Amino acid sequence: MAALAAWLVWKEIEGIPSFKPGDPRLEIGNPARGAQVFAAGQCSSCHASPGQADRLKLGGGLALASPFGTFRVPNLSPHPTDGIGSWSVADLANALIAGISPHDQHYYPAFPYSHYTGMTLSDLSDLFAYIKTLEPVAGRPPPHDLPLLFRIRRGIGLWKLLFFKEGHSEAMLTGDPVHDRGAYLVETLGHCAECHSSRNLLGAIKPSTRFAGGSDPEGTGFVPNITPTRIGNWTEADIARMLKTGETPNHGQVGSSMTDVVTNMALLPQSDREAIARYIKSLPGRPTPQP
Repeated sequence: MAALAAWLVWKEIEGIPSFKPGDPRLEIGNPARGAQVFAAGQCSSCHASPGQADRLKLGGGLALASPFGTFRVPNLSPHPTDGIGSWSVADLANALIAGISPHDQHYYPAFPYSHYTGMTLSDLSDLFAYIKTLEPVAGRPPPHDLPLLFRIRRGIGLWKLLFFKEGHSEAMLTGDPVHDRGAYLVETLGHCAECHSSRNLLGAIKPSTRFAGGSDPEGTGFVPNITPTRIGNWTEADIARMLKTGETPNHGQVGSSMTDVVTNMALLPQSDREAIARYIKSLPGRPTPQP
């Protein structure tokens, strides 16, 4: 009986793609719209090759420290062998929506597919079309530097059983189109909670700390609380202006990784920054977790 139970669990955590090539749900994308998705999704912040100024050279290589080891961001450029030039739109859909690689392996949740999974398929198709227009970058980053236990990709299936639901979004919708657009940008494309939340021992976001800040996921400082508990005196206009210029209401300037976020958000239409601001203002107040 124990052997049967173990086999059933082993099958349950298998990496199974949700999309196949030619899937009729995946349309031909629009690269111009995809550029906006690319910016909102913060893609260049992780995938641009370190040490060069062109945010569209997506050779990867950025090292992400974590309690589980060091992850290295892959090449996202359309290079045919070193990047995703050989991928189909279905491959990208499986990566972003299901957290599954073209080799049917689970991706580590350092890649924030637990947020991207809520993407619309039209946005995904547009993003794929845009990435295909970018310059191919040769070279593959070094492999992840992880303890032996964490190198077993199938084990990520257990994490998914506990903390991942395909297609799910934490967005709080009200029916107000501006608010709900902001919900999509914050909770899904922008995956803001990835940084502005604290995590449990398995690396999943603690629900009680969503957007309340805490220790930086890479262990290099603290991320601010962006709920009304901390920035309740900011207006929607203050937040929208900060997302465009980096300037805070007290005439300060955002720093660290938030500078990249501002660079990307400044590329969005003003209406999107205003939508983000409205959603942020609607978040429930939560106390900042203690170090």
